[in-house]
Amino acid sequence: AVFRMIPFLHLEDTLPARTLRHHNLITLILDRYLTREIAKPMLLGIGLLVLIFTGYSAAVKMTGDSSALLEPVTVARLIFLNTLVALEVLLPTALYLSIVATLGRLYRDSEIAALNAAGIGEPRILVAVIKFSLFIALVVAVISIFGRPWAYQQSYQLEAEATAEFNIKRIKPGQFLELQDNTYVLFAAGVDKKNNKLTGVFLQTEEPGKSRVIYAQEATMPASDPGVPRSVEFINGYGYLLDRSGANDVILKFKSLVMHLQEDARTASRKRKAIPTAQLSQSSKPKEIAEYQWRLSTPVATLLLAILAVPLSRSAPRENRYTGFFVAILVYIGLFNLASMARNWVEQEKVGALPGLWWVYALAFLLFLGLFYWPSLKLSGASRAST
Repeated sequence: AVFRMIPFLHLEDTLPARTLRHHNLITLILDRYLTREIAKPMLLGIGLLVLIFTGYSAAVKMTGDSSALLEPVTVARLIFLNTLVALEVLLPTALYLSIVATLGRLYRDSEIAALNAAGIGEPRILVAVIKFSLFIALVVAVISIFGRPWAYQQSYQLEAEATAEFNIKRIKPGQFLELQDNTYVLFAAGVDKKNNKLTGVFLQTEEPGKSRVIYAQEATMPASDPGVPRSVEFINGYGYLLDRSGANDVILKFKSLVMHLQEDARTASRKRKAIPTAQLSQSSKPKEIAEYQWRLSTPVATLLLAILAVPLSRSAPRENRYTGFFVAILVYIGLFNLASMARNWVEQEKVGALPGLWWVYALAFLLFLGLFYWPSLKLSGASRAST
């Protein structure tokens, strides 16, 4: 089929010129064929992964405190922003699995054997895979370096505005409401929508070694500017600071008490993720160094996964298709778990900026070299043994 697509060569062409033209055309056909065969399952896979992730994000956003604090339009925008950030992981995943599935099928259908018989070996297949993977890695780099901080900045601003515009009238009486990633639990027996007040109010939060509980007859939540921590004003009630050991409990009776809701760790983390990449590159803080290296490493991980998929997809004709795929899944899980662990170590200052996260990808590249050249090493060893 490949040779039927080669145009007629004039008789006056020299043999080297015809050979070079044949080689270039076959190379072009191979690149297009492999790209098309990899791209089709990849597009299907990324569509399914995005659909699953979007459904999960919608379920999270519509439960807990989000259902009371956020308007439906805001929730939809947040889901879009979260999905954009997730693409830096979903795209490499879909690419990796598509290469493993596509090349595995070509091995089982003996198409790779036919290519080898025609003089096209695994190194040339690897080149074709790298060409397509470089494009995907570039897309991942743009998302990770520029899209990720922009998405987190927009997400933080939307949630800050929603929190600042929080309307007491949206609270349902008789239900517990979790605020700021379960940092606070709020309960109101009644809602006075006319006067914008809560009645029969209960607020509970945990502190190191203690629990703080406030009960008041009434409470109001004054409006605040976006990004400024909210406050709650309690009227006529009691405050309890309960020591878990039971030795130093404190009880306070008040007529008016203003409590400022502290910023939760999730918000602080989002602020760090919203810092522009150029600014992160100048930081010496461990958590910001880890964030910076993570952004730079995602396109590297994309390319490494793609080339690892080439030797991992090897199989004999009519061999069980699930064996190699299972091994490929284990390699994928191991690589991303190591990367997450290395990122945590940098944040906790257990590992410095060097080697940082890069040792994980160095190991992945060494694994690729071992897998890719292992058949050649076995073949050369067998030939030496026979002689």
